[in-house]
Amino acid sequence: MSQPWYREGLKFACAGCGDCCTGAPGYVWVNKSEIAALAAAIGIGVEEFERRYVRLVGIRKSLIEFANGDCVFFHGESRTCQVYTVRPRQCRTWPFWPSNLSTATAWEETGRRCPGCNRGRLVPLESILMQVEAMRV
Repeated sequence: MSQPWYREGLKFACAGCGDCCTGAPGYVWVNKSEIAALAAAIGIGVEEFERRYVRLVGIRKSLIEFANGDCVFFHGESRTCQVYTVRPRQCRTWPFWPSNLSTATAWEETGRRCPGCNRGRLVPLESILMQVEAMRV
């Protein structure tokens, strides 16, 4: 098996800007265990949590977002995630998504939107591949 173009690893250090939580509308996919953890973190039941914060998209579930595309758990003033410690897998694995890693050009484009890319510590290939694999589940 050939090694990916990022075989030497990639630099990434979260800048804490919140840009990955805002912007164009999209989806933050959540599964049953993530919903349960989020509900517990904010102190409500799963059913109530789903009614208030989840939307059905086909057969999948996504967190709702505000009209401007911001995640429902993004705090605009402090620019922080209100559920950071239990954030969904999709959020935990950013920016190491298959779409961002498909080519060096795709990674560079991600870096133009995310100031944490290409700075900070070198994330080794093994760690990147673990995050890519987590997104495949």
